Order: sequence, then C-alpha cells, then structure tokens
Amino acid sequence: MPVLPLRSGEHRRCHMTRVLTASALLNQVEGVWPLPQQLHQSADRDCLSPQRFSFTYGRDSAAQTGCSVLDAAFKRYFSIIFPDFTTLSGLLMPENESNMYFRPQPFVVSVSVKTRGCDGYPDEDSDESYTLSVSEGQAVLRSVSVWGALRGLESLSQLVYQDDYGTYFINKTEIVDFPRFAFRGLLLDTSRHYLPLYAILKTLDAMAYSKLNVFHWHIVDDPSFPYQSRTFPDLSNKGAFHPFTHIYTQSDVIRVIEHARMRGIRVVPEFDSPGHTQSWGKGQPGLLTPCYKGSVPSGSFGPVDPTVDTTYKFMASLLKEVKFVFPDSYVHLGGDEVSFACWQSNPNVRKFMEKMVERLKKTSYVQKSLIPQDTVLEIWKGAKYQTELSRMTQAGHRVLLSAPWYINHISYGQDWRNSYAVQPQNFSGTDEQKKLVIGGEVAMWGEYVDATNLSPRLWPRACAAAERLWSNEEKTLNADLAFPRLKEFRCELLRRGIQAEPLFVGHCRHEYDGL
Repeated sequence: MPVLPLRSGEHRRCHMTRVLTASALLNQVEGVWPLPQQLHQSADRDCLSPQRFSFTYGRDSAAQTGCSVLDAAFKRYFSIIFPDFTTLSGLLMPENESNMYFRPQPFVVSVSVKTRGCDGYPDEDSDESYTLSVSEGQAVLRSVSVWGALRGLESLSQLVYQDDYGTYFINKTEIVDFPRFAFRGLLLDTSRHYLPLYAILKTLDAMAYSKLNVFHWHIVDDPSFPYQSRTFPDLSNKGAFHPFTHIYTQSDVIRVIEHARMRGIRVVPEFDSPGHTQSWGKGQPGLLTPCYKGSVPSGSFGPVDPTVDTTYKFMASLLKEVKFVFPDSYVHLGGDEVSFACWQSNPNVRKFMEKMVERLKKTSYVQKSLIPQDTVLEIWKGAKYQTELSRMTQAGHRVLLSAPWYINHISYGQDWRNSYAVQPQNFSGTDEQKKLVIGGEVAMWGEYVDATNLSPRLWPRACAAAERLWSNEEKTLNADLAFPRLKEFRCELLRRGIQAEPLFVGHCRHEYDGL
C-alpha cells in the first residue's frame, strides 16, 4: 500500500511516548462512553497511520473472512477512526530505504470470537462482553460473540485521538467490559410525525456508538398507520398521512432490520392495542367500537371492538405477519391508556361483559396474576416508579424501566444529569427481585419531534441513560466526573455526522459541518 510522508516533526512525536502528564492523560484518552467496567491506561502511546493500520481475524477465531457482521464493521470503523483520510491527502512516496526511517510502524487489530453467529440476529441472550488489550503495534480484541466484538470495536474507535497537528494516537490500554443490563433500548414514535428512513438509520448508528442495543419501533398509533402491511394494505393506504410518501414499505422495514443487525441492535416493533388504534379503523371497517350518546351512536369511535369475531381474526392475521417480518422474539403490544368510556357507552359491549360475568357466575375482578409470568412489563409513567418496580418484581415479572427517561421532554440547562441520576435497582425489594430488572429504554415520543429536531433532542441526552444501563453504577454516580467524557463524546458524535446538541458553553475541534 502506498505510504504518505510524515509531516515535519511527526516522527519525533510518534516516538515520544511518555510525554503526557496524569491530568492530560485523563482529559485526552480516557474518553470511552459508556464507561467500561474495567479500564486501565498508561501514557505509553503509538502513532497510527491509516496506510499501516489494519483489522484481521485471530487464528483461533471462530469467525473468519466472510463474516458479514465483522467484515462490514472493519470497513465502517476504519472510516470512523480515520475520518479525514483519503489517498489524495498528501504526496505519495515510494517505499525504499531512504524514507523507511520516517514511517510509523504497522498497527494490527486482531479480533477473535469464540462463536461464529455471523448470519443471525442479536437477541435477549446475546453475549456482549469483550476484552481489549492495546500494546505497541497491536490491539487484541476477544469476545464470545460477534456482538461483543462490535462493542469492543466501538470502544477501540473512541480510544484513538489526534493532536493539534492531526496525527493519530492510541495509548496502551487494557479493558474488560460487559453490559450491566441486557436490554438497553430507545423508542422512536413514527406515527405522530413520520420519520424518513435516513433519520431512522442515522439514529441506529448513534445507538451503536452509545452501545444501545434495542430499537423499540413505535411504528403506528392514533394519528397515522405508516406500516405497509402485506395482508391488510388498506391500513396504510387509508391510515397513513400519505399512502406513498409517508409509509414504510416492506423493503424499508427489511433495510432497518438489517442496518440494525449489522450493529448488534434488535428491532422490537410495537402495535399498540386495543387503544391508540384510531388510524387502524380507517383501513379496517368494523374494527373499532362505535361510541354512543344515550341510545344512539355519536359518530365517534373508541378502542378495538371486543364483541365481534372479525376483530380476533384480524388481529391474529396481522400479528402473524408481524411475527414473520420482524425476527426478534419480542413484540410490544402496548395496552396502555385504553379509554373505557366508549366501551361503557356501547350497549353491545355492555351485554358482552354481562354475559361473561354470567358464565363465570362470580363477581368479576382482574388480578395482576392473570398476566402471563413470562410477559415483560414496562414502567411507562409515574414519578414514583420505584413503587411500581417493587410491586411488579414481587409478582415475579421481569421489568423494563422507561418512566424517568422520557427525553422528548426538555428543559433549560443540563437536563441530562436527571437521566444520569436514575438508579434502576434502587427500590424496596430482595436481590432476586432486583435481578428481574432486565434494563430500560429512553423514549422519544413524536408530538413535537420530526426529522428536523430528532437528532439534537436525542443526542447526547440519551447517552446519559446509555451509560447508566451499561456501566458500573458505583463508578458512574458523579455527573461532574462524567461531564468531560460526555462533552468529548458529543464532539465525537458531531464528527461522525450526528447533530448532537451542546452540553454547555464551549466548542469542538471539529464542529458539525452538515448544515
């Protein structure tokens, strides 16, 4: 490969390895976000040259060349690590004895995984642990799975930095890392405002940079039904904001799922019912409950009508399709904010309920135990979410926490600190109960969000929850200590093309240039 000449003084800088003071080291190279479980660095550093930097598979790796996930990741992370590198960025010099002295040494990143799994999808049992050892001329990344290798490559990319002359460096580093919680999600609402495909894909990129691993796609709701169903095409034809420009085709969905897979991200779709279904009724006549005013229909409609057989046949067919299209084992069924007023006004629904009670010949009531034990419950609302955590885990359910991470809400100042202060397992309960908290997710509801403000509202505020869900809580309780790393990571997001808003007064060396 052709070699670019070093700028004046670059050779000297590449080999003065013990020049950083302790404070400079912390500010300059300990910038991994989210913080690894164990991270040890020294002032010893290597100079990196794009022309002499390479990724390779370890000899003992179960995955080798041809592994789709890692082959693509190597190319992607080369561009991330060396964002301003092109073969035309300097004059080319032949490799001969006269210029060998001025060449940086080769640097090889060796990646070894114990299990192949290159063609599958990440799931709730995926092992994302990895170890990373950076020494002179090499980095050795080891993981159980390709998903762990992806997390290690992200950490490696954040270890590389540039000096004021543009020279790339990486310090000697040892990392042992794994996520605290298996489920680290982000919800996007694509019903209240349609989000174009490019905005979703860029969000997935930023999720991978933050080591978030579940894309919760709240794809439809009352305002619009943008999902283009194979089985029921009228749902989007009549329920979307526009039947051609504001829909997600089957190919769009496949592209999102594959883009996510290549970054170790699960895609969990949500088809919220029986409430939040007003847009469904436009393309599926007879699905919604007619509301009554006195003894006559009012002309409005409420939740899904539970009294007719066609409702159950429709839901079974739609969910069968959803299960086929989306490979993840999870499907989110919502079930929230169901208005009972319409059901109570409808004489058919009242008769339906009366017949149920008569068959039981008992006073009717509902218990929490009626929810299947393997159902994961998500805590959406409530300032006292700790009480809900205690109650749900005591009933034996696995739970996800979302209530304190509604980041569609904004306020003046550094509100990321509120998200950072959340302690998901800080509630009254046994150790066994606390193990039932499998993670959480940030929620970006779409009433006031579309592609114009999605990225700056999400990032870097969502990064606070990302670190809380990945890192050791005891090592990351102090937001003041986290601030310099988050500020640096925000600048890194800018350089990677993510419109992340500022944390406070200041500047980045590479300001966002995509406006």
